[in-house]
Amino acid sequence: MSDQRIEKDSMGEMSVPADALYGASTQRAVLNFPVAGRGFDRSMIRGMGLIKWAAALANKDLGVVPVDKCDLIAQAAEQVVNGEHDEHFVVDVYQTGSGTSTNMNANEVIANLCSRIAGQPIGSKEPVHPNDHVNQGQSSNDTIPTAIHIATAESLKNTLLPQLEALQASLKAKAVAFHDVLKIGRTHLMDATPVRLGQEFAGYARQLELSCDRVRKAIEAVLELPLGGTAVGTGLNCHPEFPPKAIAFIAEQTGIDFKEAEDHFEAQAAKDGLVEASGQLKTIATSLFKIANDVRWLGSGPRCGIGEISLPSTQPGSSIMPGKVNPVMCESLMQVAARVMGNDTTVTWAAANGNFELNVMMPVLADSLLESINLLANASKIFQERCVDGIEANEARCSELIEYSMSMVTSLAPIIGYDTAAKIAKQSVETGKTVRELCLEMEVMPPDALKAALDPAMMTAPSA
Repeated sequence: MSDQRIEKDSMGEMSVPADALYGASTQRAVLNFPVAGRGFDRSMIRGMGLIKWAAALANKDLGVVPVDKCDLIAQAAEQVVNGEHDEHFVVDVYQTGSGTSTNMNANEVIANLCSRIAGQPIGSKEPVHPNDHVNQGQSSNDTIPTAIHIATAESLKNTLLPQLEALQASLKAKAVAFHDVLKIGRTHLMDATPVRLGQEFAGYARQLELSCDRVRKAIEAVLELPLGGTAVGTGLNCHPEFPPKAIAFIAEQTGIDFKEAEDHFEAQAAKDGLVEASGQLKTIATSLFKIANDVRWLGSGPRCGIGEISLPSTQPGSSIMPGKVNPVMCESLMQVAARVMGNDTTVTWAAANGNFELNVMMPVLADSLLESINLLANASKIFQERCVDGIEANEARCSELIEYSMSMVTSLAPIIGYDTAAKIAKQSVETGKTVRELCLEMEVMPPDALKAALDPAMMTAPSA
């Protein structure tokens, strides 16, 4: 046991790895929750570090904690913010529902870093105590939800939004490039009137533009921070000026307009803002699923499917069929969308379990929400770079399908009447002849007028 040290917490002695920066409370949680084998996302650890850093600065200004201790805490917390000690955040995601174990993990790591900086042995709680000093003015019940809001807002702004903007730009560029490519439209999976391939891609680009707006709305939903409510929302043991001071430091450091919760009871007991943010992510996932699914169908074939576009070849598609290439980037994005939709259900159920003054399912809520953000960002990036950017139009195939479609007769209905047009459409299906061929045989109108009426380009814009 020479590689162990003995630490104490309110429950007594605990054996802790000698080189661990955490202490007894964290070690108890490690033993209690061997569930998923993974802890919180890096963004959550960063969020906890930001809270402890801002708390130290606020407590220093307010004279609540001695200046020398606050300086040590701030210095140690900055190391946590920068990811220098992530390996010491060892508590499983599936832990106490308030996240108390992770809050104590942060308190103990920072206190022990302070000891190391001050030349004291780790575990001595000198010159900084994890509860009395690092946690001053705070409770797990307000720091954990605050960290979730910080991590969510930062991840939305810095991770997801840039990737969605890049995908939107790529789709918009394809819309411009494909403007002159005429193809058949489809409704109910059946042939409809002609459209431009560029119009389809412009629709996708608009979905991404709206998705970016939804990210911004999601950020707005989490700007109120619960910090300062302490145990139940009353702010017990917290200096009244602590919340606005600490939150101002966090806002300045992140560049996000965080503000103190208008009502701390709402902010700690309810997680409605996080549900709203998750709902926006689910909507974004729905848009991405639609786009990816359309793209894989449009590229299906290459010879026996729709085949109106060609997708980049990224990897062999079969272990038995030589030369087969599959729309794997589309499939990857669709699976991510399914996961995000499932995560939204988890977030909703977790948030609904706010009992009186505290929600007790915050860790799984945070894990699900942050996973959704990261998955959407990563999948959008590879879909853009490995699929959308390399899409090419198969103009000959597009023209062939337009000419062969019986829906071309739709433009003739105002001229020859609906019933006659329907008769021609049915004959087209029965005989395999095109609408143009049948109209010429039946002499329903002069050839020049027929050519103008069956011009697919004229069908892609509203009639004058």
